[in-house]
Amino acid sequence: MTVRHDGVGGRLGTVPPEALFVTGAVSQYAGAAVAVHLFDQLAAAGVAWLRVLSAAVILVAWRRPWRRTWSRAELRAAALFGVATAGMNLTFYLAIDELDLGTAVAIEFIGPIAVAVTGARTSRNVLSLVLATAGVLLLAEVRTEGDAIGLVYILLAAALWAAYILFGSRVARSGTSLDGLGVGLAIGTVAIAPFGLPAAVPALDDPALLGLALGTGLLSSVVPYGLDQISLQRLEPARFALLLALLPVTATVIGMIGLSQIPTPAEALGIGIVIVALAVRDRSGERPLPASAET
Repeated sequence: MTVRHDGVGGRLGTVPPEALFVTGAVSQYAGAAVAVHLFDQLAAAGVAWLRVLSAAVILVAWRRPWRRTWSRAELRAAALFGVATAGMNLTFYLAIDELDLGTAVAIEFIGPIAVAVTGARTSRNVLSLVLATAGVLLLAEVRTEGDAIGLVYILLAAALWAAYILFGSRVARSGTSLDGLGVGLAIGTVAIAPFGLPAAVPALDDPALLGLALGTGLLSSVVPYGLDQISLQRLEPARFALLLALLPVTATVIGMIGLSQIPTPAEALGIGIVIVALAVRDRSGERPLPASAET
């Protein structure tokens, strides 16, 4: 399949996928810090909806996707991607309102792990997948207690995370990339509005809250999801899913540097295992994007 891409993808196309992941993770966790202020004043569903809405507004204003001629297949792929992404955000926020964060993160990783399993065709990738799973579980310090509705939400989030990877790969490889992300998130905003809009009403006439929502959308969605699109142009979904093990590692390191949160021995071991897992994976199918790109 011929992969077309935009100017941003061309400029970042030779950057290692691991570096893109870490950059996206740092931005995502910075956005989470901004979202903390929103959680104090809005319900989780409202925060999730405002995050998706603000990301859609930023991307559509930046990319102006109406300049592109869209095929039905491209619009369908963007819509599926956007609904999966918006639903993933909504169900995850609802889940962490009920469950311990570490437990929620660990369970949600069922989604990427399922995608990675389907593509683990070599012994090196099987070993890498097993090690990454073990490392993530150690980092998350899985516990089984929690509200039943929280478990339902996080299992839905896991399924939607898998859908995000698979549909995101279609968008990246269709050539619409960031335009598809913007259109998809606009559609996703409408799809989850019945759940999130009522809870977001208090923020609609509060410039300070809207500003925080805009920051959350930029840092937690536009930057990481945009970098994901660049990575997905270069990686098969299963390889991409495996790299997601870098997310809890990055969170732990940021906590150690920025918040003086020293990892426990189990967390330190988890970091080491994930690093080994990514080091042993089979890289034969990865490819840099050409330096030239469409705009």
